[in-house]
Amino acid sequence: MSTAAVLHEKRDRAFWITINRPDKRNALNAEVVAGIREGWRLAHADPEVRAIVLTGAGEKAFCAGGDLQPGAGFAFDLAQPTLDYADLLRETQAGTLPSIARINGSCMAGGIGLLCMTDLAVAADTVQFGLPEVKIGLFPMQVLSLLQRIVPRRTLREWCLSGEPFGAAEAKEAGLLNHVVPADALDAKTQWLLERLTDKSPTAIRRGKYAMRALEAMSFDEGIAFTEGQIALLAGTQDAKEGLASFNEKRRPVWTGR
Repeated sequence: MSTAAVLHEKRDRAFWITINRPDKRNALNAEVVAGIREGWRLAHADPEVRAIVLTGAGEKAFCAGGDLQPGAGFAFDLAQPTLDYADLLRETQAGTLPSIARINGSCMAGGIGLLCMTDLAVAADTVQFGLPEVKIGLFPMQVLSLLQRIVPRRTLREWCLSGEPFGAAEAKEAGLLNHVVPADALDAKTQWLLERLTDKSPTAIRRGKYAMRALEAMSFDEGIAFTEGQIALLAGTQDAKEGLASFNEKRRPVWTGR
C-alpha cells in the first residue's frame, strides 16, 4: 500500500483525492496540502475528468484538522505573504470541475475548510464535526472565509465560539452537507452524486461555476448585467448547440466540453 500522504486515482470520469494518514486521523501537514493541490491540478489537466471526489483513508476520520505535533503541520513561514492552506482554498475556489466531499469519519477544524471548499458533500450519519480551535487558544480563521458563506450566522458563531462538536444531522440542517446516509451506504450515495454530475455538459458546469463565483461579489444590478452576457456566450458553445439538438431529436446528448 502506498505511503504517500495523499493518493490520486482516476476512476472512470471521476478523479479521487484521498488523504492517506489514517494513523494521524488524516491530519493536515505540508505534504497533505501539497498533495491535494496537485490532485486538483491533475484533475483539471485531464480532459476526460468530469468531477473530483475528496475523502480520507480509513473509516475513523475524513480530516482531523492541522497536525498539532511539534514541527508537523501547524507551522508558518512568516516570511511568506500567504499560507499554504489558504493558497489551497484559493486554488480550489477558482477550479471549474465540480467536486464532492465524501465525509467518511470525523471532520474537525481545518478539515471543515476542506469540506467547505467542495461543491457538494455527503457524510456518514455517525460522523462528528467540530471547530475546537478555541479550546487550544486559536480560532478557525481561514475556515471562516468559506464557512460563513454556507451556514447561518447564529449557527456559525455557536460552532466557532463554543468549540463543541456536532453531529451529521445538525451539519445537514445548517446547510453544510447535501446528504447524510448510513456508513454502509456512503459509497453508493457518492456514486449516485457522481452520476448526476458526470453525464451533464462539462461546458455548462465550467461556465456555471465561473459565474456563480463571480456573482458572489456583485450587487443585483451588476449580477444581472454580468449574467446577460454569460448566457449569450454559453448559448454559442458546441455543448449548448448539441444540448438543444439532442432535445429536439429526442436522443442523449454527446458532450464535447467545447
